[in-house]
Amino acid sequence: MKKILKVLAQSEPFAVQTQKAEGGQIMKCNIVLQELGGKYENAYSATMLGSLAECKFYPGELVYAVLRFQVREYNGQLFQDILATELVRIKN
Repeated sequence: MKKILKVLAQSEPFAVQTQKAEGGQIMKCNIVLQELGGKYENAYSATMLGSLAECKFYPGELVYAVLRFQVREYNGQLFQDILATELVRIKN
C-alpha cells in the first residue's frame, strides 16, 4: 500500500537479533500511522527496520508511506505483520 499518512507515535529504536543482517543485529522500532480525515480514520501499527528505524518522525507529521502487509502462521494461529518499507517526510 502506498499512501499519505499522519504520524501518531513512534517508539525508540532497539537492536534485535537476526541472521539476515551483517553482524547478527538490526535496528527495529514501531510507528503508528493514520489515514487523513479525522480521529476515526484507519490507523496502522507498522514495524520499521534497519536504517529506517533510526529515522525520527514526530506526531502530526505527514509522510508518504509504503507499507507491506503479510500474514504468517505460528502454532496454528494467524498473525498479521505490517512493515514500513519506505517513509518520506512531506514538508508542510
